[in-house]
Amino acid sequence: MSLGTRQQPDRRDGRERDGRERVGREHGGRRMPRWQLLLRYLLLLAVLALTIGPFLWQLSTSLKGPGEDIYRYPPSLLPHEVTLGNYAGVAQTIPVWDFALNSLKVALANVLTNCAGAALAGYALARMRFRGRRAALVVFIMAMLVPVESIMIAQFVTMRELQLNNTLLGVVLPGCIGAMNVLLMRNAFAALPYEAEEAAYVDGANAWQRFVRIALPSVRGTLAVVAIFAFMGAWDDFLWPLIVLSDQSKFTLTIGLNFLHGTFADNQRLVAAGTVIAVLPLIVLFACLQRSFFRGVGEGAVKG
Repeated sequence: MSLGTRQQPDRRDGRERDGRERVGREHGGRRMPRWQLLLRYLLLLAVLALTIGPFLWQLSTSLKGPGEDIYRYPPSLLPHEVTLGNYAGVAQTIPVWDFALNSLKVALANVLTNCAGAALAGYALARMRFRGRRAALVVFIMAMLVPVESIMIAQFVTMRELQLNNTLLGVVLPGCIGAMNVLLMRNAFAALPYEAEEAAYVDGANAWQRFVRIALPSVRGTLAVVAIFAFMGAWDDFLWPLIVLSDQSKFTLTIGLNFLHGTFADNQRLVAAGTVIAVLPLIVLFACLQRSFFRGVGEGAVKG
């Protein structure tokens, strides 16, 4: 037993040395200079400051009291008078929770339709053989190249002819299935081995059973990616709900928060508090699905 315990660290050290040697060979057979390593960390810190910095500043501004100067120089990130009164002020100024509920309805409907529709379309493009399959794939790729702003007038006319303008259904319908999501699901299904489905086919499983019981559980990571993208796209959308909706009781959160800029343009604390309220659900969603998200990003990258 003592001999075995002495050998284990040796094997582990050997694997670590092999790993360092492989990394060294990849970098030209020499170790990276310290100034290059320091430069990489500085670039990473700069990118982190550019991406996280604005949100941290908005969060800090939303927690600052009325007696604290938010325009002081040098700026202070940590508030000296922490208060939650700005969030209560947002709720008193606009019906923020009603707007948030409308946004939640639209976002959840967008997630369900995109996950279901993209999964079905992606499986058909990846696994089924039918006439026009390649042409359909080209159509989805070309749909990604069309700017959304160029077809908004046609979409609005269509919603008006269907009498869906000024309804939440009219907000959901144009984005219920995204071309990018279909291609993500198609690549994820195409990367799966055929052997599992062939065994199910021999056992008598039809296409629907193979899709539900074998293929779909194997791409749960990509489904999480599609769900996050669909939720973010619907939750952050501003232009299309602004065009379709005219009744204030049906406004989404992004439209409702615009009233804070018009009525209280000089009170940046309320604007910052409304921004944090709008961003918080996205942070919570990504925190809950981050493992599936990073696993799903690689599912469709194996085979195109």
